[in-house]
Amino acid sequence: MRVTEGRSAAAVPPVPESPLAGTVLERLTAAYGSAADPERAVAMRAYMKDVAPFLGLTTPVRRALSRTVVAGLPHPGEADCAAVALRCWELPEREYQYFAVDYLRRHVRHCSSGLLPVVRHLVTTVPWWDTVDLLAAHVVGALVAADRGLTAELDEWIGDDDMWLARAALLHQLRYRERTDTGRLFDYCLRQSGHQDFFVRKAIGWCLREYAKTDPDAVRTFLSRHQGRFAPLSVREALKNIGA
Repeated sequence: MRVTEGRSAAAVPPVPESPLAGTVLERLTAAYGSAADPERAVAMRAYMKDVAPFLGLTTPVRRALSRTVVAGLPHPGEADCAAVALRCWELPEREYQYFAVDYLRRHVRHCSSGLLPVVRHLVTTVPWWDTVDLLAAHVVGALVAADRGLTAELDEWIGDDDMWLARAALLHQLRYRERTDTGRLFDYCLRQSGHQDFFVRKAIGWCLREYAKTDPDAVRTFLSRHQGRFAPLSVREALKNIGA
């Protein structure tokens, strides 16, 4: 399993004891494994730039199977969520990680700030946009919204050498709209304005574009004030729906 190393590399969180997670994983591997499509898996792996092997499950099939996996099971607590996610990340096929992301999205409201180190591990382990973006916007964002004290941790992420942590920090307010911490949003964009990687530059434009739906003038003013600091890709994405 590939783990990206950043300036603040962290130890792998231990998997909590969770009988519920054991039941979920037993059901999950049986359901997903029986529906695997090896031919489709090859194409899916190629499309995702060989980040991980796939079982070959289309999204509708995977979601239908996931519903059968959790049917009749109790709502999980934080330890259960952490155990399910970490155990899914130990499995090689990408669809198990998609299940974990969906599971956390569904149950993050039952979790506290204590889940963030687990999510950090998920963001930096076998990282690609397909998992990182959903974790950032729907899990990290929800945890920070519930406990603003976590912004100190996100302030570390934005400066980390691991570009996926930086991307997650940029995107964590994506769904905040009028609740957006504008100062932090703009500061994060400025701190990464010179980044050379496409995924960070794209994330800068994306988070600004989303906030522009709430306050387009603020985004225009910000980009005008810092003209020349941002890559054309970031500016183009930010102004896509509002114009210069």
